[in-house]
Amino acid sequence: MAINKNHEFEELDGVKCAIVEKNASTERVDFLKKLLEYNKFKVVVIPSPPPKAAPAVATSEEEGGQPIESTTIPVETFTVGVTDYTFNSVNAIFGRLLHTPDGHVVTLAYWQQKELVSHDEIPYFEIDRG
Repeated sequence: MAINKNHEFEELDGVKCAIVEKNASTERVDFLKKLLEYNKFKVVVIPSPPPKAAPAVATSEEEGGQPIESTTIPVETFTVGVTDYTFNSVNAIFGRLLHTPDGHVVTLAYWQQKELVSHDEIPYFEIDRG
């Protein structure tokens, strides 16, 4: 059982794994897999189960207000895990435990792919405010 929402684990392909991210796109999986494997984690990726939501129903005035099912193409998503089931991405990022292939510490913005390059910033608790 997970300690909290940030530390989930489950069995992926028969291997107990810490869940890094669920419903990740193909591009996100590529990013996470490269980063985590560089940091010596064994990564397991499986397709996420399809959502259990009911299909959206729209009405058309042209059809006299009759319901029309919208056709949405389900986007293929994946669940990413690592075999070290003690791994916690929040602790790894804020504990400055992960590094990029170019030697920088992984920041939150880099992890979220908001920045293409990780800028080693001084942690807030080490900034001299005097």
